[in-house]
Amino acid sequence: MKKRKKKKQSTRELVNTKTITDYSLQQYGGDEVVFFMIQPQNLSVMSHENIGSKIFALTNVLKGLADLEMICLNSRDNFQENKLFLRKRIEEEENQKIAALLERDLLHLDKIQIQTATARLFLLAVRIKPNDQVEIMQLIHRIEKLIKLQNLSVKRAKKSDLKSMLAVYFEQNVTTDHFEDVDGERWYDDETI
Repeated sequence: MKKRKKKKQSTRELVNTKTITDYSLQQYGGDEVVFFMIQPQNLSVMSHENIGSKIFALTNVLKGLADLEMICLNSRDNFQENKLFLRKRIEEEENQKIAALLERDLLHLDKIQIQTATARLFLLAVRIKPNDQVEIMQLIHRIEKLIKLQNLSVKRAKKSDLKSMLAVYFEQNVTTDHFEDVDGERWYDDETI
């Protein structure tokens, strides 16, 4: 009996993302996923009543939309492995001046983590079926308006936001400012060909 070779899937197929448009992720089944970025509120300065009203407003949004998913991502770097490496190097280092420099590096990483400890990215993902494609922009504007009516600070994710979100989700990359559409695109020069 012959074994059939299983066709290998591309990364895009594995994550079910055919392409990134200016406003959505298009999936292989025809669905599109539109993301709305919700600006987190600083709850530590709000009264209990105000926090309750924010929760109620978000609940209204969640109840009012079908096919809605909520995503929370860290939007900061995690330096845990770097810090473990530095601690190990400090223990092994015989030169006191180098050990002192390593200690300063460790303190610097701690300061960065403390400053960005509350950096979170909240997203509402709305799945749009192929039969809704005719009125997709009207639907997107209606959803955005519904969220804003609940007094929530919201922004529809653009192509650059979607690339950043995927980078944070898949590789915890929060430091890159610009993501290319094609790998190596920045090195391409029309005159060299």
